[in-house]
Amino acid sequence: FDEAFAVLGYNVKSSDMAEVAEKIQQLDEAMGSFEREGLSQLLASDAVHYNPSDLCSWLESMISGLNPLSGFESSPDPFLDSSTASVNSCPPRIDLDFGSDLISIPGEAIYPRPPAKRARYPVSVEPPPAAARSLLVDSQENGIRLVHTLVACAEAIQQEDAELAEALVKNIGFLAASQAGAMRKVAAYFAEALARRIYGLRPPAAAAAAGDSGFTDDALQMNFYEACPYLKFAHFTANQAILEAFAGKSRVHVIDFTMKQGMQWPALLHALALRPGGPPAVRLTGVRYSSRDGSAEIGWRLARLAEDVEVEFKYEEITVADSIAELDSSMLDVREGEAVAVNSVFELHRLLSRPGSIDGVLKLVRELKPEILTVVEQEANHGGNIFLDRFNEALHYYSTLFDSLESGAAAAAAADGSATDEDRLMTEVYLGRQICDIVACEGADRVERHETLAQWRARFGSRGFTPVRLGSNVYKQAILLLGLFAGGDGYRVEENDGCLMLGWHTRPLIATSAWK
Repeated sequence: FDEAFAVLGYNVKSSDMAEVAEKIQQLDEAMGSFEREGLSQLLASDAVHYNPSDLCSWLESMISGLNPLSGFESSPDPFLDSSTASVNSCPPRIDLDFGSDLISIPGEAIYPRPPAKRARYPVSVEPPPAAARSLLVDSQENGIRLVHTLVACAEAIQQEDAELAEALVKNIGFLAASQAGAMRKVAAYFAEALARRIYGLRPPAAAAAAGDSGFTDDALQMNFYEACPYLKFAHFTANQAILEAFAGKSRVHVIDFTMKQGMQWPALLHALALRPGGPPAVRLTGVRYSSRDGSAEIGWRLARLAEDVEVEFKYEEITVADSIAELDSSMLDVREGEAVAVNSVFELHRLLSRPGSIDGVLKLVRELKPEILTVVEQEANHGGNIFLDRFNEALHYYSTLFDSLESGAAAAAAADGSATDEDRLMTEVYLGRQICDIVACEGADRVERHETLAQWRARFGSRGFTPVRLGSNVYKQAILLLGLFAGGDGYRVEENDGCLMLGWHTRPLIATSAWK
């Protein structure tokens, strides 16, 4: 749990709680049976509770005030007497920097109030102000409870304890409601995914593919492109590697396994147009998926751009049902004298749900003899068959990703507002579908089987591919690209043995690699 807490930004100190518990016990012993009754009545009222470190010092001051205990039977309770201490004498609220404000929740919503007891002595206490008539729950503490509950629910599913899993998943929504920002959103998506797994409901991605939703993966990825720099980074780094591989070539052919809306290729056409000695003749073959992609008039838009920048250009499109495993070399029409580049962005991991598919596609790529194969994949291990391990890894990964989206979107909106609220909302839907697939699905239905760069290295190496280093020039330009993106301070580019990774603070999230 410590790793999960750390990535969510929490700093858990169990020693604080132990000290508080010890002092409560001391206070209980000091006050005796009558004073316990008075204390329970006070704590059950509309009091304000504090962070453990503040509560500890408050308890210490109360213990000191109760020693010696002489005169308790003949005088009003010094703890309850307004002349000595009242509810309003609690230490002032201190907003500690836990990444979000303390959340105010009505006390009765969490702890039902016991029936009021009549005090043995008159009590003169000014009622707390109306604004204080609530229980302030530290969002850090509730965040910890939320993570515990998410993991406990996943453990119950792993152990096939359906009754416990159902009870826990209902509690997740309650705990998530007390959170703000990224934590609340990511918890809601994981809660939905857990509920779908428990009740056997079809994930939303499957519904969209079946025509039940207007939001295709193709459309949602465009929102993802606008809302954050990850896809921009993927396209930029892959394009730079392709541009270097095409140096001095007069006829080039790019085969894109993930054509989508063709957002990657205008930049490459511009770069080729500016190449010393003039641009090459360019062929672009795009693979589209009838089950996932929306309709788009990509060819004529790219052709018009190529005409504007004076690049000889031809676009060809191949439509398959759902997988690049359906391709063969004859469909791609590679011609003599062409320099070939094959490009895949967030696509190869989908082959891992179909036995033998990845080997077939890599065999196809070898037959094409490309100058370069560029691959961008999520830097995560979501392909394992043990549900609990996969859940923990996904919770870690998407918590970091949502945190980067929340921070980056706020900075972007303050800077130029380039990413709209719709882009950010649809990006959350796009990522939520991935969470649902990883958590709710099994077998061939689970297609989001992300693997780490180390795993891809081992796979490519064993299939006869050798790595192509992404040079320092690509690294430096990637840094400049992030500098132009509002909120780029939290993003980190890391060089990893010739490959480039983009992450949020210390956690890599996507990786670009190149192969021959």
